Amino acid sequence: MIGGSGGATRRPSAASRTRGDPSSSAPDPDARRAAAAAAARRSGRGDHGPLRVMAVSARTLLLLGIASVALLSVAFLAYTGGWWQAEAESEGAAALRRMARSVTPLDAPRMMDLPQFQGDHKESLYWGTYRPNVYLGIRARTPLSLIAGLMWIGVKNGQYFIRHVCQDSDELSKYGWADHNGRDYGRQELTDHDLHLTTSFLKEKGDGSGYGGDWAVRLDAKNEGSSLSEAQESTTHLFFYIADEAGKLITMGSHEPPSRGPVLLASGSHEEIGDWELYLRSEDNLEIHRAGFQTISMHNLSDLVQHALVTNARQSGNLNLPDMTEDSSNAMIYQVSIKLPAKIDMVFLSGAGSKNPMTAERVNRLTGPMLSTRLESKQKDFEERYDQIFNVNNKIVSKELSVGRAALSSLLGGIGYFYGQSKIALPKGFSQKNGDKYIPYWPAALYTAVPSRSFFPRGFLWDEGFHQLVIWRWDAHISMDIIGHWLDLINADGWIPREQILGAEALSKVPEEFVLQYPSNGNPPTLFLALRDLASGIHAHQFSDEEAEKISTFLKRAYVRLNSWFQWFNSTQSGKYEGTFFWHGRDNMTTRELNPKVFEQFLVACSHSDQLILKYMQKLCCWQIEFIPLSFCIIALVRSLPMFLTPLQTLTSGLDDYPRASHPNDEERHVDLRCWMLLATNCMRSIAGFLKMDSSLEKVLYEYLHWLCLSHLPTYSFS
Repeated sequence: MIGGSGGATRRPSAASRTRGDPSSSAPDPDARRAAAAAAARRSGRGDHGPLRVMAVSARTLLLLGIASVALLSVAFLAYTGGWWQAEAESEGAAALRRMARSVTPLDAPRMMDLPQFQGDHKESLYWGTYRPNVYLGIRARTPLSLIAGLMWIGVKNGQYFIRHVCQDSDELSKYGWADHNGRDYGRQELTDHDLHLTTSFLKEKGDGSGYGGDWAVRLDAKNEGSSLSEAQESTTHLFFYIADEAGKLITMGSHEPPSRGPVLLASGSHEEIGDWELYLRSEDNLEIHRAGFQTISMHNLSDLVQHALVTNARQSGNLNLPDMTEDSSNAMIYQVSIKLPAKIDMVFLSGAGSKNPMTAERVNRLTGPMLSTRLESKQKDFEERYDQIFNVNNKIVSKELSVGRAALSSLLGGIGYFYGQSKIALPKGFSQKNGDKYIPYWPAALYTAVPSRSFFPRGFLWDEGFHQLVIWRWDAHISMDIIGHWLDLINADGWIPREQILGAEALSKVPEEFVLQYPSNGNPPTLFLALRDLASGIHAHQFSDEEAEKISTFLKRAYVRLNSWFQWFNSTQSGKYEGTFFWHGRDNMTTRELNPKVFEQFLVACSHSDQLILKYMQKLCCWQIEFIPLSFCIIALVRSLPMFLTPLQTLTSGLDDYPRASHPNDEERHVDLRCWMLLATNCMRSIAGFLKMDSSLEKVLYEYLHWLCLSHLPTYSFS
């Protein structure tokens, strides 16, 4: 800067000072300087002062300063706004990438592609009672299957009800499998007031059978409670149906009276089993009516039947199906009206044809006295095998023995086959163009046991590990098949959706708020329980050489998937501090359970006025009134305390109502999850040692296992 610095300012010379005021003699230097400065101000210039390029007033400087600040502010906002936008776009892109991975299968060989799950094993399990959500439902292990099932008309308080889907509101005093071997035989008992039904299932692969073999269902209906004369006067209506999920045409059979022998009810064709036929045989007097529907909504079959019955009853006065079929019907319903007691055999033949000379023989083998003999033989085989496997001979009384058999049979009879796509929740603020808040998982099959046929007739991840603790002892091949299906559901991050709602039938039983699955939420890795037992069983020589080899092959293929699952828990369910874990997915904003924020608001309201109490009471209890005395509000508060005292559910843990902190946050330390990690680590180490894998990996797992037992945990890498 020119002339701006004190060091660059020069004082005027003596001659200059003298010329500044010639009339003065010996003037005071300070006075001369002041006079010179004043003269300079008057003339608009000063010697040796700052060099002015242009004259600028104070007002101009002020305006320029304001403009500069404004310009800088605009520039700053534009810059930071762009940064915010870029950051938001970056976060959105990252979220989309995470969502894409959440619906991408793990890049590893599929479990169900193992040779041991192909060939005879796969065909032997093709048909089964794989529809646990209905009282009796049969299907094949294929995405678009032929399905068959049973309905009947129940009477309650003088009103008629269709029985089909398992539900507690039907108030059946009993239903469940008394015997079931998980493969080709089952016997179930149902008691609906005075009606006692025994349903038996038998499957075989004989000469002339198509893929998967033939199967038979026996319906044995009796009366309980009423006299024989009363039972013979009343009519019981049973409905047996067969439908094609692929929508293919089913041809109606003949109307030949059943007293003349087996009656062909329906026929059709399926790409996996070829031509097929369905027969009925009974020695009792029957009345048969039919109805055919064209539908893709198999979960609504009972609604179609009910509507057809009501419509025909209004028109004809009879509680019968209308004996009519819609064009291109792919669902056939047969109403069999009987006087109790009665026995009916239904036979399904695969690879059949009207000109097949072996048809009559195959029907005969699966009906009448021959079926009775074979069912008795299967029941005996089941009981003997149960005694042998669980070693209970002479240890418990017969009544307790029957309870154990029924427990095992209900577990095996509850195994289902499902096919569809899970719905994976999008992050908050995201939705698809059509408004959906989810994206679909890849289409997948699941062969699994279910926790409950009436409430939870679908796959639950943590329940399945406990199921397999029993099933592997009964049939290790079925157990590995089930576990393999679950492991094939692992995504690229190592996550398995904890609740599998696959297909319309499964979806029809689930409240909407529980349908979506969240990639941040897990479930206890209970499958490790069964896998540890399988590995230990080989060491203990519990299996034959062939079984041991298949289990070893299975574990070797499974290890990559198990490790990915294990890594997912370590990376997503860890806590704020090293060595801690907590179940993610707890809602700290819910108003349905213990929510400290809502409760605190209520207490604040109580401290202010009765009207605020009234407002909260109306909100909480849905009372539409204008005034309540304070005493009534206090009573209402006490009555509503259970809602406040109900713990915040931790559904992901499996121990839904286990006591947890009331304020969910990342500082929680869930000891149950830490124990599951201990189990998983121990199992991974055992499998690694059993398979003779990298010794360094086994050492790391051992150290991690050791540290899990202590209070402090260092960070380990398992890659």
